[in-house]
Amino acid sequence: MSSHVIEQMAVEVEGDGDAVVMIHGLGGTSNTFSPQMAVTRDRYRSIRPDLPCSGRSANHEAPGIQSFADRVVRAINVLGVSRAYFLGHSMGTIVCQHIAAQHPSLVKGLFLCGTLLEPPQAARQGLRDRAKLARSEGMVGIADAIVQVATATATKRNNAVALAFVRESIMRQCPEGYARSCEALAEATAADPRLISCPVLSVTGEEDVVGPPSVSRQLADQLEQGRALVLAGCGHWTTIERPLEVNDALKAFLAGNRR
Repeated sequence: MSSHVIEQMAVEVEGDGDAVVMIHGLGGTSNTFSPQMAVTRDRYRSIRPDLPCSGRSANHEAPGIQSFADRVVRAINVLGVSRAYFLGHSMGTIVCQHIAAQHPSLVKGLFLCGTLLEPPQAARQGLRDRAKLARSEGMVGIADAIVQVATATATKRNNAVALAFVRESIMRQCPEGYARSCEALAEATAADPRLISCPVLSVTGEEDVVGPPSVSRQLADQLEQGRALVLAGCGHWTTIERPLEVNDALKAFLAGNRR
């Protein structure tokens, strides 16, 4: 594995073969996809950036979904990638959809977890309020609330490691960077599904209150090559709460869409 700084983003690169670009969500980092490395490590080249204002990446000017997409595309160009699969989680699924709509020749397929199209109006104000809270009070209360709201009942009951991961991922964010990311998501707009021509699998948890199954089904219905998969006993942190099921679906998706 090698670490790079490209477009002011910390980027982890590992393996050889077809590229799989992994884009995390709000409060996440490249580590959101650590369980999926079991699928990609031996046959694929994984590229995992920390988006601007998240994880180890710089808190530069106020970000937006379009600037995230543009920076990811430029970064993979620097790495010599001309075609790739894209794997996204939460906010990262919006970034992936915009990349697929704007750069169809770049994208072999989208594998989306905890899929979002764009935040509903009530959620937009909630994100702006959360940004203010991060700046005024830091990350502890936010992390504790997200662990409770965004994970499934079974996860809270039986998977203390997953809960610890989610809490630590959010706790380790820079409050200002997290606030800027909240504001970027609050302004997000949906990509035009008519411009997405690649295969898309949208995987969500049956208890996901952030990107509920209805959103995944809506997206799948709008796409010529779209499918939705709902995982039982899973909340919004799909890759962490149900890694084995996600990995099985990812392995089949990558194998079935080689081109």
